[in-house]
Amino acid sequence: MPEFFIELFSEEIPARMQKQAAVQLESAFKDLLESFSATDVHTYVGSRRLALAAHLNGGTKPKTIEERGPREAAPDAAVNGFLKKHNTTHEELVVEGGYYWLRREQPAIPLINLFQEAIPMLLNRFFGWPKSMRWGSGGEFTWVRPLRRIVCLLDGEVVPFTLGPVTASNITEGHRVHGKGPFEVSSAAVWEEKLREHFVIADQGERRARIAEGIAAAAAKLGLAVAPDEALLDEVTGLVEYPVPLIGRIDPEFMELPPEVRELSMKTNQKYFALRDAAGKPAPYFAFVANLAADDGGAAIIAGNERVLRARLSDARHFWALDLKTPLDALLPKLEKITFHAKLGTQRQRADRIADLAEEIASALGGTAEQAGQAATAGLLCKADLVTGMVGEFPELQGIMGGYYATRGRGPVIGGAISSHYQPKGPSDDVPAGIVPVAVALADKLDTLREFFAVGEKPTGSGDPFALRRAALGVIRIILENGLRLHLLPLIKGDKELFGFIIERLRVKLRGEGKRFDVLDAVLAAGEDDDLVRLMKRVEALEAMLDSEDGRNLLAAYKRAANILKIENAKDGPHLPDPVQGPLPEKAEEDLRDDLQFVLNNTIPDFAAENYSIAMAGFAKLRTVIDAFFEKVTVNAESSELRQNRLRLLARFTHAVNQVAEFSRIEG
Repeated sequence: MPEFFIELFSEEIPARMQKQAAVQLESAFKDLLESFSATDVHTYVGSRRLALAAHLNGGTKPKTIEERGPREAAPDAAVNGFLKKHNTTHEELVVEGGYYWLRREQPAIPLINLFQEAIPMLLNRFFGWPKSMRWGSGGEFTWVRPLRRIVCLLDGEVVPFTLGPVTASNITEGHRVHGKGPFEVSSAAVWEEKLREHFVIADQGERRARIAEGIAAAAAKLGLAVAPDEALLDEVTGLVEYPVPLIGRIDPEFMELPPEVRELSMKTNQKYFALRDAAGKPAPYFAFVANLAADDGGAAIIAGNERVLRARLSDARHFWALDLKTPLDALLPKLEKITFHAKLGTQRQRADRIADLAEEIASALGGTAEQAGQAATAGLLCKADLVTGMVGEFPELQGIMGGYYATRGRGPVIGGAISSHYQPKGPSDDVPAGIVPVAVALADKLDTLREFFAVGEKPTGSGDPFALRRAALGVIRIILENGLRLHLLPLIKGDKELFGFIIERLRVKLRGEGKRFDVLDAVLAAGEDDDLVRLMKRVEALEAMLDSEDGRNLLAAYKRAANILKIENAKDGPHLPDPVQGPLPEKAEEDLRDDLQFVLNNTIPDFAAENYSIAMAGFAKLRTVIDAFFEKVTVNAESSELRQNRLRLLARFTHAVNQVAEFSRIEG
């Protein structure tokens, strides 16, 4: 089973591009490898190399080339033309069925020849780089950074080809500092082993684990723990070849900065990990990963990084001190000079809208006059930090810094509402809690939705430049996770299209959670409900009923009844759910009539009162009588009066069930 291995060795590959590059490399070779039933396909990626290894099963086989020529009776000119075209002689032709035939045995193509021809084409079509460089004698070759070496082996033998300015060989290099010069490799295993000897951990998974375990162990020696940050861990994994975890100290005066400021500066600028003490509070230390093992145990490297961090945090402290001199209220005039959107005015106009809407929502949630006022104030000030020095330096801190500044001047309620008003930013974020924070967060998102919809700036299948889908999902999560009894339509100015957009995001959410969105559609079809909490209670109650045997049989009976009515309505309908006229000869139809009346008199009022479990139990009981009806009663009786009564019964049955949900929309 021959092994195929290729390594592309270059100058530093940006960490953010590495993961996708490995995926693209495997994709580029996918068809070629599959043609040989390749197994054990593995990609490697790091700061200076991108590689792939695979085991091949089988090779090319000899085959017979067969082509039909002219008829046996064709003129000599036609036969000679066929011979010339295929560079053959008359002796190689055979006659079968009145035609000349040329048959040749084509020997198996050596694998190395096939790969030698295919690889340059595959790599020249490589689309793994968002940005790339072009160079070479004719400037025709592109790669993310200058390509220095290519190792390409097939069962240990070099596959010779040239890509841009580089010719493939069996020679590579190790660590830029600790490496001992170029060396030869004969397989993926030898390559990985020798790289380790030259201070390179080739496998990105192993490198990542070493970093995570190394910084955790170093922090533990000081009684500390590493603040989780998977994205930073991935990035650092792509920056180093030989990870050496180290711990540095933060000067005490910088611990007075908000932790978000300090840690964002550490992460964004220096790729440092934040540390926590035993109580989970920020510790005056940071962890980082060097790319070499220093003779002094890293003392000089630590000192250098502490010096750099000191300068960074000094800048942040300057912005912090400067911002604290100006209250947020005084920054509102500056928002008048910042355009939010050409069709929607300035950030100040947006702040005024959010303030009004936040006050309305707080009142709708049952908040006091004080809470409504706090929501309005927080809404008005929630965008003011956009013009602060700190947010100008770190845009990721918008909202968070406003919360800190507002807390100092306005108190923790307003400050907390401002700091959380962007939440949830993603599926793993917590949602705001409490009347004032919830009111401001909802106002921010609902204002964005209703204003962009009002001017026709709606998401399309190909794009959502204003993140309206995320805003709608945020509204849904805040309402459902807080159990808020709110009517959405008044808050979005009755915009039915926007309400439909929000419901569609609810469908997507349910689908992503593995829940039945057809039940949601069925419930909505029974009557529009803009109270999302009540809507989901109805959905959950109906789902629970449909999961029972009675519920499943009731659904089947409903569909049978609906089909009968559809057919009969086409003949002489519509058959309305009117009370039955006259006597019913069968006990099964009397029972159905009486139970339907009970449902209409008692169960549907229970449903309207949101006693969903009781109501669903009442509907489930219909299963027995409707089953008996279909078993013992002939709907299309010879008597016209009897037939009409039985069709009325079915119409009353489907009408009663449709008070809960339109069962025709539920999948069987």
